[in-house]
Amino acid sequence: MSPDIVQALVKTIELKDLSTAAHTWRVVLYTRALAEEFGIDHNTIERLSLAAALHDVGKVEIPDQILQKPGKLTDDEFKIIQSHTTLGHERLVRMGEEDPILLNLVRHHHERLDGKGYPDGLSGDAIPVGARYFAVIDSFDAMTSVRPYRHEVGEDAAERALIELQAGMGNRYWPEAVEVFTKLYHSGKLNWILHYFNDQCPVPEFKSAAEIASEAQAARRAASG
Repeated sequence: MSPDIVQALVKTIELKDLSTAAHTWRVVLYTRALAEEFGIDHNTIERLSLAAALHDVGKVEIPDQILQKPGKLTDDEFKIIQSHTTLGHERLVRMGEEDPILLNLVRHHHERLDGKGYPDGLSGDAIPVGARYFAVIDSFDAMTSVRPYRHEVGEDAAERALIELQAGMGNRYWPEAVEVFTKLYHSGKLNWILHYFNDQCPVPEFKSAAEIASEAQAARRAASG
């Protein structure tokens, strides 16, 4: 997929919902950091970063009144929200996308280890590896970022999120993924991402994973200096 097409899709997400766009950037940065921790090769890191950037592309088809609802969703509304996984997957397939890393992460990032996730109810090893690890990243950011229904951010929110992730080990989340992410967070390597784009910085254009990390850290240094 060309950078121009990726940027167009990310821009569409941004125009639909700025909080989703900011979430997109943070999970790309978390994904890159976690992949580097595992020593994954550069090409795969780029593919995973692209998948992270587009994981919520299906939300552009979700009605605004549901996507940005500040209160609790009804059962019917939640089913509509859940459809963003299949809508995003179907959109990419129609566009001719064939990369299994991208397609699997977009479709399966809300599956659960115990088979109670969606859209396909996959469990255990049937869940693609990238989606298993990304589920931890996605949930952590959702619990530590500004949303229509949540305003808690910062280190206290992060520690509470880690407790929630650890409580879900073995049923909702892949234990190894939680353990590695927790260790990486406590190392201090993720602190700057936690605050980035939480209504503090403009959302820039999508580029490669390396450029994202480099430019984001440069902006962070400039803001603090």
